[in-house]
Amino acid sequence: MAAPRIREACDLVDEALQYESSWRRAEEHRAMFGEGTAYYGASVGAIRATLRDTLRRFPDLTHDEITALSSLLWEVDVYERRLAAVILLQSHLDVLVVTDLTRLEGFLRSSGVDELGLALARDVIRPLLHSLADRDRSRADTVIARWTESEDLLLRRAAQTAAYDS
Repeated sequence: MAAPRIREACDLVDEALQYESSWRRAEEHRAMFGEGTAYYGASVGAIRATLRDTLRRFPDLTHDEITALSSLLWEVDVYERRLAAVILLQSHLDVLVVTDLTRLEGFLRSSGVDELGLALARDVIRPLLHSLADRDRSRADTVIARWTESEDLLLRRAAQTAAYDS
């Protein structure tokens, strides 16, 4: 269970994304990415601004709080919430550690939209791999190697994308 302040931060993000929504953009996203996910229709700019504003209200979040907030955002199958989770993690790469690959794997498996998996692999997992050294890098390479052998197409694609230029 997330701390009350992290739940509050998630609720603020969700409310702002719904406020910034556009049924027209939601329909465009549905046409582009498919039916399996819900769409608010908020722009990427609105998502970034929402996160910036929310993080100003909750400064100095720890690793555990960042990852908990990303999980709360991800747990509801709404494209904009999940993209907010990716952007949140991308903006806090400095706190991520090798063991976060387990959480990221769960995100990949449940992403529902190929674009989210690609963004996660390209903008979070690849830079995380580049930041690791020695034993942590070896552990990460083992995880990525397992993903390349997975029956899950999204995991195989993520492994290929994340390992690019590794």
